[in-house]
Amino acid sequence: MRWSDLLRMSASSLKRRKLRTFLTVLGVVIGTASIVVMISLGLGLQQSMYEEVEQSGGTTSLTVTGQQGYGMGSVYIGVSGMEEEQSEKYITDDVIKELSALEHVRSAEPVINIQALGLKGNYEGYLDIYGMSPSALEDLHLELEPGGRLPDPDSPELELVYGNAVIMNFYDKNTGRGYWDGEMPDIDLQNDKIFLVLDQDTYYQSQSADVLAGSAADGSTGSDGSGGNTGGPQTARKHVVQASGVIAGGPEAYNANSYSVFCDITRLKEYLKKEFRGRAIPGQPTTKSGKPYSRFVYTSAKLQADDMENVEELSNTIRSMGYNVSSNIEYINAMKSQFAMVQAVLGGIGAVSLLVAAIGIANTMLMSIYERTKEIGVMKVIGCSLKNIGEMFLLEAAFIGLAGGLIGNILSLLMSAGINAVVSGSGMVSGGAGISYIPPWLMLLSMGFAVLVGMTAGFFPAMRAMKLSPLAAIRSE
Repeated sequence: MRWSDLLRMSASSLKRRKLRTFLTVLGVVIGTASIVVMISLGLGLQQSMYEEVEQSGGTTSLTVTGQQGYGMGSVYIGVSGMEEEQSEKYITDDVIKELSALEHVRSAEPVINIQALGLKGNYEGYLDIYGMSPSALEDLHLELEPGGRLPDPDSPELELVYGNAVIMNFYDKNTGRGYWDGEMPDIDLQNDKIFLVLDQDTYYQSQSADVLAGSAADGSTGSDGSGGNTGGPQTARKHVVQASGVIAGGPEAYNANSYSVFCDITRLKEYLKKEFRGRAIPGQPTTKSGKPYSRFVYTSAKLQADDMENVEELSNTIRSMGYNVSSNIEYINAMKSQFAMVQAVLGGIGAVSLLVAAIGIANTMLMSIYERTKEIGVMKVIGCSLKNIGEMFLLEAAFIGLAGGLIGNILSLLMSAGINAVVSGSGMVSGGAGISYIPPWLMLLSMGFAVLVGMTAGFFPAMRAMKLSPLAAIRSE
């Protein structure tokens, strides 16, 4: 019997039992859609991780910090008894040059991370500021709101790029209410100028002194117990700064840089040195006597390797020099096993539905054999081979699997689009991204799997049809 005849007879048999075929295909549709959507959620999480890594410099990025940790003073007593500094344990300009000269290093850039205070009217908020070079900022691939740009390194003023969630850090000084209390701060970070306070200790001391002075003016006792505040408080300098851009996305659209503020590192160093002239900059290491470190110490160094394959070797080299190293590759490898487990669990949940569908296919095929016993006997008598009979029933099962897989994939695409639309509309992710991701290979794999499940479920009914006695089959009613 020719394959065209087998295909025609299989299709004709399925058409004769439309309702039963529809219900069986429906089971495969639900099973396929369940598997695809469940796995797509795991793939979506993995895709989000890759996007986050891209925002942190990509797979060739490494972060180098001092062995003793940034901000910790470290001195030793030399032969002369004088206090000396262990510069080799910190990230200085000399260390940046040394790292740049290493094999497989494409670039090495310093990074300064400080905490400052932003003031606008009655609002104040904490700012987590990162000073970086123009090339290092470009490596972050920041997606800015329309009209935004990266800080101009030639600008005499300190220009800031705000994370899209920074506005959530601001609150009303008088009421203490902010974004988390249901009150959106009346600040336009893109266009409003704000006051930047780098010396927070002096600022809060002056604020406390003002409160005490106010209490003394009302007749209350001052801090010295004499009814007034002795000595005028030192006032913290307030720098007027303007934004050059804001990262795209609403306040609740999280990304790796949502709560960060970026600026040019050269300009930030100038501001810090002027602000704390003659004093130790907060976070900078000091000698045992509390004196500022002789060289400017950076929070970290951002390195770019020439190739992803050389990241591990480069990490080991830098660790042997006495520095701490972390890389995005290490982060990806650590997360891959977790995502594989998540995808296995989600896929297993969806596979249960397809298992139920397989039982439905097997039941449909067995019922078809019972109903077509006489037809099978006639086919055997007229010379149809056992192989052709088995192939006919396997084709019917494969048709059910193929139809269910195809429709199930279409349904899964619609469900994925719906999930992403809801998530994107809620503002939980930025840039219109979603948490469900269906690559083409997943659709092809799921269709092939559905066909395989159908043929597996139809195998035993096909074997039963092949074993039927021709005479007994003809005599059956």
